[in-house]
Amino acid sequence: MKTVVYFDAFNFYFGAIKGTPFRWVDLGKLCSFLLPNNQITAIKYFTARVRPQPHDPDQPVRQQIYWRALRTLPILSIYEGHFLVHTVSMPLAQPPAGGPRFADVIKVEEKGSDVNLATQLLCDAFRNNFEVAVLITGDSDLVSPLRVVKEEIGKRVGVINPQSRPCKPLRDHATFYRQSIRSGVLAASQFPTTMTDAGGTFHKPPTW
Repeated sequence: MKTVVYFDAFNFYFGAIKGTPFRWVDLGKLCSFLLPNNQITAIKYFTARVRPQPHDPDQPVRQQIYWRALRTLPILSIYEGHFLVHTVSMPLAQPPAGGPRFADVIKVEEKGSDVNLATQLLCDAFRNNFEVAVLITGDSDLVSPLRVVKEEIGKRVGVINPQSRPCKPLRDHATFYRQSIRSGVLAASQFPTTMTDAGGTFHKPPTW
């Protein structure tokens, strides 16, 4: 079946990748393992550019190297949202006796990726670009476009939730639903350590 896969990148990262040695994941290989009987015609990756953080100033450099690796996949496209970073005052969980009850913290919010994903999903469905759509996400905010594509347009929409916690709204409305992505599949889906593109040779970030 003609299939388009939609990656909610940060949901995927925090659900399946963070804290593992599998950050250098080849999404083409991963999709072929997850959907071995499907004809995958496009992979759409929804993300945002990270900013340097005091504890990790090289984070944007690693992200750009990874995006460079992803761009070697001919059927993959990257769609960018953006981040909002601001300082907010939040209550302490256990304020000290006689001490402050609030602390200023840096809050980072990703904006736009879920809207971009929903827009692409709906446009592809209306244009008959797939027989099956597969969402890699655990975000219940995507239930509404999923329902439109399934119930109004009549397309099959599956969900592979990378999070450890089930998402009941997605599970209830998807054509099919799978929970979590096994570490063995991620381990088998890695890019080569050294890669080449039109710009030359580049390497997996050494800390990965």
